[in-house]
Amino acid sequence: MATSSTPPPKFFLGIDLGGTKIEIIALDKLGHEHFRKRTATPTDTDQHIQYRQIIHTINELVGECEKALGQYYLPVGIGLPGAISLKTGLIKNANTTCLIGRDFKSDLHQQLKRPITLENDANCFALSEAKDGAGKGFNNVFAVILGTGVGGGVVINQQLLVGANAICGEWGHNPLPWQNEDDLPLQTCYCGKLGCIETFLSGPGMRNQNELQYGLTLNSRQVFEQIHSQPKARQAYEMYLERLAKSLASVINVLDPEVIVLGGGLSNIDNLYEEVPKRWGKYIFSDEVNTKLVKNTFGDSSGVRGAAYLTQNM
Repeated sequence: MATSSTPPPKFFLGIDLGGTKIEIIALDKLGHEHFRKRTATPTDTDQHIQYRQIIHTINELVGECEKALGQYYLPVGIGLPGAISLKTGLIKNANTTCLIGRDFKSDLHQQLKRPITLENDANCFALSEAKDGAGKGFNNVFAVILGTGVGGGVVINQQLLVGANAICGEWGHNPLPWQNEDDLPLQTCYCGKLGCIETFLSGPGMRNQNELQYGLTLNSRQVFEQIHSQPKARQAYEMYLERLAKSLASVINVLDPEVIVLGGGLSNIDNLYEEVPKRWGKYIFSDEVNTKLVKNTFGDSSGVRGAAYLTQNM
């Protein structure tokens, strides 16, 4: 950590801890990349062993990065698929389940001997895109991940909002708005609720809903590929557009963002950016809609870039 007698660091390290890969990046204060590497996330049937292996892997990546840079004890920001409980300081809501209930920040600090900042991976994505990505120049940015889950983050005036409960941006765990018979049957979400947005708009949720409603045994990519040849795929596609439109409309009615940035695997469906805004107007409480819907700039690298940006004010 820089003090009054030491110069500020030239580089900022970010780590994206995912279910399948761990990635590290080093950025300078202008956002230029100086080092990047990714490796597979350790797996083990014993969660305690897996947890220790993850910490060891992060330590190895940081050491390799700092050796290449010729600078040491740099601050590290880490994005993870979960959140830190404000009540206990322990990890909660993590898809990498070996992290749940762990004092991950303290354990990393003991291993790395330097300042550590942890944040939800969707928040890291939002921060990256707001800083110098597709949301650059906008004051009110809502960033969305449409992938194996549905997450989100909010950045106002370049400042990430975390919230009183550390769940800011978790729009995926609200019920699908304006539900009707076309949305039945409802799926049970892993959070325990029925009919969450995530059960319709995530990749797995879309696949399951299409099978329940239309008997389609296609993943999301296959549905979009077959919309011109398969009538049921076309129907499923139209329903996905409508559900995404009204779900984002409910966010616009509360947050009124200038721009919504899409990330995750489903953000690569180019038709979304034209078709969804055609549909959301009827759900938005305004005579005109100025909110822009845009694709991310940095793809699956946005999370690791945002993790690095977490450290700039440390």
